[in-house]
Amino acid sequence: MRVELAALVVEDYDRAIEFFVDALGFELVEDTPSSTNDGRPKRWVVVRPPGGETGILLARADGAQQDAVVGNQFAGRVGLFLRVDDFDAAFDRMVGAGVEFVTAPRAEPYGRVAVFLDVSGNRWDLLGPA
Repeated sequence: MRVELAALVVEDYDRAIEFFVDALGFELVEDTPSSTNDGRPKRWVVVRPPGGETGILLARADGAQQDAVVGNQFAGRVGLFLRVDDFDAAFDRMVGAGVEFVTAPRAEPYGRVAVFLDVSGNRWDLLGPA
């Protein structure tokens, strides 16, 4: 048993793809036309870190209720955790790509960590070895 996908509600598919692929270095696994349950067009967009098993389904907000959670899916808390082997290289690459970090890197018992915002404003931890 495993978690295959986690959904992240975004404003725009293409901006989200650009962020995850270009800024974070994820792979675009799938971008397929689809339709909502009531027949309106949408896309099935999945990104995943290279070598990762769990992907992120980028789901475009559909309606006022979903629009309201874009950027606040975790009530202001860190809700997603990106583990990397080389913290400094990942941090430098992400800063160079314009990713906004809201904390400076720091050492914790579980490794190095810095909090960054995704394309929608959700908080993530960048985690690396101690």
